Amino acid sequence: MGRLDGKVAVITGATSGIGLRTAEVFVAEGARIVIAGRRAPEGEALAQQLGPACIFRQTDVTVEDQMQALVAQAVDAFGRIDCLFNNAGGPAQTGGIEGLEVERFDAAMATLVRSVMLGMKHAAPYMRKQGSGSIINNGSIAGRLAGFSSSMVYGAAKAAVIHLTRCVAMELGEDGIRVNSISPGAIATGIFGKALGLPTDAAEKTAAVMREVYKAAQPIPRAGLPDDIAHAALFLASNESSFINGHDLVVDGAITGGRNWSQQQQGYVALRKAFDQGAG
Repeated sequence: MGRLDGKVAVITGATSGIGLRTAEVFVAEGARIVIAGRRAPEGEALAQQLGPACIFRQTDVTVEDQMQALVAQAVDAFGRIDCLFNNAGGPAQTGGIEGLEVERFDAAMATLVRSVMLGMKHAAPYMRKQGSGSIINNGSIAGRLAGFSSSMVYGAAKAAVIHLTRCVAMELGEDGIRVNSISPGAIATGIFGKALGLPTDAAEKTAAVMREVYKAAQPIPRAGLPDDIAHAALFLASNESSFINGHDLVVDGAITGGRNWSQQQQGYVALRKAFDQGAG
């Protein structure tokens, strides 16, 4: 028996990385899903791989009509919608405040924040009628603390997502709908390559490099993986989390917990040496 038996989910940004792995996990746990993405070949290939429990719809998550149609398709095809995972995202402009371009700022906010709002707006009426539902929004540790993204715009957008999640949770919770966010830490996906301007196909191949780069970034001695976020989403989509609402679930190996123990101890040793030299 699967943890999502009988449930219907919509997953945006499902053609790669976290969204793709979440789609696989949800279907394996018994869900029927509608997945969304901009790249039709990749989305159609994943739907074919996952079988009749999965439908792909090419979607620009920043466009209201397309998001409305995406949610409606899940209800039309499967009769209900139990979970919405607002996962779609992308990099934002890097650099200091003086160099930010308004057009690129607005585009990033549309992708990272407006899309989340639109998903919740159009899933809410169906979930209200059911008296149940779980909405999961993809945040980031960059939305909780400064300095965890190369883009201040990305960090600001994710902070907006986390707080918007709480605000909507307070409203929809009264109708039995839970709204939570997940804030990933250093997850090895292609988003870092995209942030550096690599083409999509090339960026997706950088995940292996990121595993090496980030394996010592946090106390857990490995980089985060899409699987880590997919299973967090599975928990929030399931009935196991039925009393969790308005929460931001941080999945970061404790990178935001403070300085790593070994680094702190190395600093302590260096300080002792400095004191000994000073005393001499």
